[in-house]
Amino acid sequence: MNTLSKIALVLTAVLAGALPASAKPIRLSIVDVAGDVTYTKEIWERYAKAHPEKIEAIEYQTTTAPLLPAKLMAQQAANRLDTDLVLSGFDAMAAGLDKGIWQPVAADLAKVAPGYEDKYLDAARPLHAMAKGFGVALLYTPSGPLVAYNPDQVKTPPTTLAELKSWVDAHPKRFFYARPANSGPGRTFLMALPYMLGDKNPADPAGGWDKTWAYLKDLDKGVEYYPPGTGPQIKEYGQGGRDLTITTVGWDIQMRTSHTVPAHFQVAVLKDAVWVADAHFMLVPKGLDAERKAVVLDMMAFALQPEQQALSFATGGFYPGPAVKGVTLANAPAATQAALKDFLRPDMDKTLSQAKVVSPLAPEAMVRAFTLWDAGVGAKAQGAH
Repeated sequence: MNTLSKIALVLTAVLAGALPASAKPIRLSIVDVAGDVTYTKEIWERYAKAHPEKIEAIEYQTTTAPLLPAKLMAQQAANRLDTDLVLSGFDAMAAGLDKGIWQPVAADLAKVAPGYEDKYLDAARPLHAMAKGFGVALLYTPSGPLVAYNPDQVKTPPTTLAELKSWVDAHPKRFFYARPANSGPGRTFLMALPYMLGDKNPADPAGGWDKTWAYLKDLDKGVEYYPPGTGPQIKEYGQGGRDLTITTVGWDIQMRTSHTVPAHFQVAVLKDAVWVADAHFMLVPKGLDAERKAVVLDMMAFALQPEQQALSFATGGFYPGPAVKGVTLANAPAATQAALKDFLRPDMDKTLSQAKVVSPLAPEAMVRAFTLWDAGVGAKAQGAH
């Protein structure tokens, strides 16, 4: 019997419950490219504590979404994979599909947790499907975009895209947003524009976004540079380096709970706003052996349990957060509820319930949109002052 046949037999037996997931506890490596561990770490640590026979320890690594595919491809080419689980938004998920670095997991998870897909929120289910079976949705948010502003400097915030453009024209170098390929707020803004501007095909960034690309290139005249990610964007904004920027519900909450942005800074919802939903995914790179994959699948099933999903409210960074039905902030730990009490915008839950929410671009189109933005909008000064 060849090696591949043996691996297939082991995985089949593990999924059927005939074998332990591993002969001895493993050191599991999680790579986070979405800031996900900030609000899901307790889930993974709970799993490790509940299953010492499977997990010796969990190691966390971080990198950026644009750098991740090359990193994993190098590991795979050298046959030295040291990544068991990747936590990502649409950016690295889509790029990984394009590069062929993920292995299918959704069907295998259905054997471990039958019917798990039926437990997703109605709004989260189509986003889960966008991973094409190569990823499993972990978190969900209606996301944004929102306009964030410093009320000490901006007395009347823009309420339309036209007003945003006029404000930027009148206040050059005081507005920016982060590179969409590595920023949830950045890509949310990018994908909302074709809907809000009335482009002919919001699903086709190459052939259907004439108004969007024209608007962004016009807006670019008043933008000094584009930060390489949301973290540096929000930090500079919070320190007074810019007066106006783009954010999402989760980033708005987390940056104030962490005191990166002053608590009195405000956000505005644009009139006739179209919200672009976002999700975070659990992904497994090609090359992971059957025994380690079995542990990862079991941990995925654990993470989708309602009581574990309730932990994702931590910091408010992907608010609301849970991707499964029946989980609200009232289910979160008391300490989390208390910590978020003063940072939730009074009308935000009502706004979210009434928002027009659309799904993001399909993965292939999203990669294309990032490429077009990099070449046509952000090339002049991306990542540097």
